[in-house]
Amino acid sequence: MIAYRTTAADIRADHLRGGFFEGWGKPPTPETHLNLLHGSSHVVLALDGDQVVGFITAISDGVLSAYIPLLEVLPAYRGQGIGRELVARMLDQLKHLYMIDLICDPDLQPFYERLGMRRYSGMIYRNYERQSGQ
Repeated sequence: MIAYRTTAADIRADHLRGGFFEGWGKPPTPETHLNLLHGSSHVVLALDGDQVVGFITAISDGVLSAYIPLLEVLPAYRGQGIGRELVARMLDQLKHLYMIDLICDPDLQPFYERLGMRRYSGMIYRNYERQSGQ
């Protein structure tokens, strides 16, 4: 059974098994992944035992806005509603804010629309030399 929690306080790098950051040329190490969880203002984790099988992070000013940079579910756990539950729990944590933004590929937009988000346009800059966080 999948358990959800809103803290990474006792999570260790070995709880972040391989498979996250699928398709990334330079994925973060489990240690860097752990650091990004601790550095986020909000986090929701999906756990199977002590292993993290999904996560979502947000960065917020705590007043008006938040940005959701990452939502990941391990491939073996997809299709079970874990991603939907992670987003719902994060949006609930952030419901007191005026704006909650995220950027995603067009093929993922219908997923977020089903959760109450709307399409919008934006701009990004990517420094792929820093993709691993190292």
